[in-house]
Amino acid sequence: MRVWRVLLRISADLHELGGVQAIDATCMDRIKASQHFANRWDYVFEDVNNIALVDCETGVFITIHCSVRQIHDSRIGWQLLLRNIDNLGTILADKGYDWDLLRYRLHTVGVQTVIMHCEHEKLDIADNDLIVDTTYYQRSLIESAFFALKRRFGETPRARTWYGQFREIVLKASVRNIELESRSTP
Repeated sequence: MRVWRVLLRISADLHELGGVQAIDATCMDRIKASQHFANRWDYVFEDVNNIALVDCETGVFITIHCSVRQIHDSRIGWQLLLRNIDNLGTILADKGYDWDLLRYRLHTVGVQTVIMHCEHEKLDIADNDLIVDTTYYQRSLIESAFFALKRRFGETPRARTWYGQFREIVLKASVRNIELESRSTP
């Protein structure tokens, strides 16, 4: 995966990145394996969980983390953000990344966070009302990037193994970044 992440990094470096990035997760369906294959390999998961960091100005995938386990998004989000901590300005995220330790860690390194709170208390509702501004609504661009990726290349990875599917997803994001660069140059 290191080689594929380097390819993704190089394709992201083709673009002039802005100061606002968004993080979010989506799932891609796996190809349904034969019953024999499923029984032989304990094949029980049906989705590949993808957590991506996307630049809100250009729509470029900066990095992607793929997993077949159901780990909470905020824990994986910290690992993903840590890989790119030097290039971050403002991070936008939904309620799935509402983790006080994540906010604290990002603030200590000088990254501004715009993360919605899970509304357990009235103070959380008030904090969410303060967050509503034009910056937070740029988070929808990551949803658009995921939609464009799935529409262009399909929602189902074609590789048979889980590590092959991870590589395929990262390769698709790299190709999308390169296609965005070729459209922007005259």
